[in-house]
Amino acid sequence: MEGDSVTLNSGLTEMMDEDLILWKIWIENSLIIELNVTAKGIDVYDDHIYERFRDRLKLDNQTGSLTITSTTTEHAGLYVVEINIYSRSFFYLTVYARLPVPVISRDCSSASSSSSSYCSLVCSVVNVGHVTLSWYKGNSLLSRISVSDLSISLSLPLEVEYQDNNSYRCVLNNPISNQTQHLDITQLYSVHCCGSTEAVIRLVLSALVGVATVILLVYDIRSKRADQDHARIPSSQT
Repeated sequence: MEGDSVTLNSGLTEMMDEDLILWKIWIENSLIIELNVTAKGIDVYDDHIYERFRDRLKLDNQTGSLTITSTTTEHAGLYVVEINIYSRSFFYLTVYARLPVPVISRDCSSASSSSSSYCSLVCSVVNVGHVTLSWYKGNSLLSRISVSDLSISLSLPLEVEYQDNNSYRCVLNNPISNQTQHLDITQLYSVHCCGSTEAVIRLVLSALVGVATVILLVYDIRSKRADQDHARIPSSQT
């Protein structure tokens, strides 16, 4: 996990004065450090690449094992240890970034329709790599998507029925950790309920406005007719 320390063992329990250990870190095919037990020294061969390891490398002078502290994803790669030139061991280091908590967004715009009984959901994460994103209903897997690239965004859709009593969750995981976001069904029902209520209110208001308009129009027509009839009646003579 990013930020943790890792120790790569040389395989020796104790080194002799004449032993020579070379640790090769295969990043851009460069040799980063060399430990000569007799000289008790560390030689750096590539200052540019060594910068990413600065203050993070610790070598055990008794065993020759290498420890990397405060690891980042930049430290992932192939490590080779050579003991007296004749013995060689390989290590492939994978450093996983710490996982964010997935975000569940919803599109319940269709909730205003009385015929709609489902809500569309999307579970998403950004800037992740070597992960799997999954939807679960209870303990049953519904859908899953995986990615092996670095720094990519993922999204996974799901449709849920309103008033569904099942428990849903979205899970983001890699081989060593996971993050889970649970879905609150009551929030979806609230959105559906409120959306329907709002639609009904709007419909009633529109109807009232229409009725009022008709009443005003009829009143106006009757008033004009009454005025015209009054104008046609001749005045009485004395």
